[in-house]
Amino acid sequence: MNKKISERFESLMNEVNAIETAKVKVASDYGDGWRIDHDALLSWRVKAKNIIIQVCGEASQHFVEFVHSEKLNGLGDGYYKALKRTRAVLGAAKDDFEGGYLTSIKALVQAEVFDNELEQAEELLTSGYHVAAAVIAGVVLETGLRELCDRSTLEHGKLDKMNADLAKAGTYNKLQQKRITALADIRNNAAHGKSSEFSADDVRSMIKEVEQFLAQHLG
Repeated sequence: MNKKISERFESLMNEVNAIETAKVKVASDYGDGWRIDHDALLSWRVKAKNIIIQVCGEASQHFVEFVHSEKLNGLGDGYYKALKRTRAVLGAAKDDFEGGYLTSIKALVQAEVFDNELEQAEELLTSGYHVAAAVIAGVVLETGLRELCDRSTLEHGKLDKMNADLAKAGTYNKLQQKRITALADIRNNAAHGKSSEFSADDVRSMIKEVEQFLAQHLG
């Protein structure tokens, strides 16, 4: 999955380099400069921002700096200079990702959130609220699948679709896919108030399985 993201970064770097290579020198009253394909640059910027959001997050320094760098700052500025600035930001995000820094930080934050949610599910289960516990565990599972989809550059969707797509992509095997389907059934029954379809022991096992799954694939 990390390989796909690295390949996407590399593709985008090649794309922006090609835009730069195709630049044309022009003269104006303000001096000589460079004209580049604005439409191609706009298309590249949209794709670059998308991968930065997926990998770094919308609140990350990388994304904030990218948005700032694409803005033109008066007469002395231009699209070619903006290209060089935004390319540098994308390159920094690429280097940080391939160095393992972004994944590590994001994984630590995500793991803490998941741990808190699963602890809440366990407390509800202990207090006799196994239906509510199943719903929370199901939400954690679905959120984990979304994160795996992001890492594999797969689209989000309903839990069953993400489960199938991740198995097809080789993120995990068919046996794991079937187990996730079984856990999703418990979550769905809980969400629809069908408490007779599962027991407190089923939910206890569900919480443990979700915890193990996240530790194995998102840790």
